[in-house]
Amino acid sequence: MPAESKLVFIGVSTGGSSIMRIFPRWSEVLGLNCAIVGIDLPLRAPAASYRRVLQDIIADPAAKGALITAHKIDMLRACRDQIDALDAYARICDEVSCVIKQEGKLLGFAKDPISSAQAQARFVPRGHWRDGARDALCLGAGGAAVAISVCLARADVCDQPRRFILTDIAPERLESIQKVHRRLDTPLQFEYHLSASAADNDRLLRGLAPGSLVINATGLGKDKPGSPLSSRAQFPQDGLIWELNYRGARDFMRQAAAQAAARNLTVEDGWRYFVHGWTEVIAEVFNLELDSETFAKLSAAASASR
Repeated sequence: MPAESKLVFIGVSTGGSSIMRIFPRWSEVLGLNCAIVGIDLPLRAPAASYRRVLQDIIADPAAKGALITAHKIDMLRACRDQIDALDAYARICDEVSCVIKQEGKLLGFAKDPISSAQAQARFVPRGHWRDGARDALCLGAGGAAVAISVCLARADVCDQPRRFILTDIAPERLESIQKVHRRLDTPLQFEYHLSASAADNDRLLRGLAPGSLVINATGLGKDKPGSPLSSRAQFPQDGLIWELNYRGARDFMRQAAAQAAARNLTVEDGWRYFVHGWTEVIAEVFNLELDSETFAKLSAAASASR
């Protein structure tokens, strides 16, 4: 039977994403009778390209909404006047990861802060931050860093580390994330470091307290080979290590795994974050309540296609 509706996936190379295999299984589990349609745009595409894609979604009665990766900031910048309302996270982060059509209006959401909180709940022990002595070091200051830092800055969402330290090779990304953080009312202390080399990141790693969180949000190990740390880097004792990549060589994760036993590390990849990110959007687009039992079914279906 042909699908009655479709979910649009806006990315860079959507055909290679695991979701193209996973979503048909999820549609069956949830009884959606919905197809997924990928639309590829180059990074930093012209504003006219984003506007055309959004206009096509608005005009297509079968399109229920869209999930947006890689283009979240540029999409909102180009199409803010086409979106009737934004949720609180979209306004804070100045991006949209999801748009839905509802009662003749187009609504925009930033779901990544919620998804990152759900993913962290899997491996960050309850009360981990309460002694106020542990830090978070995020290598990379792009979209994932924005979501995770905003999530941790919300005291009503989770406990907070002593400091949230960000590094990036691009000063404009550090400037952009600082603008987001200035919109927050939070006691969390942020630090920003321009890191020209892995040695710069190694130095910051050495200054972390035991039990600190270290995140690879650079894309190295997936989009490009390598790691943001050198082969001499040493992770903090009892540290929580989060490799946001869920595919690719994942060199950062391999470095952590090699030290896991000796330094009592908890090592997590980005798979759970990926699943939460998509299921949050699906729940919003199709107005679903995903209880723990349903999420477990979706997670199992996704793992079978990993």
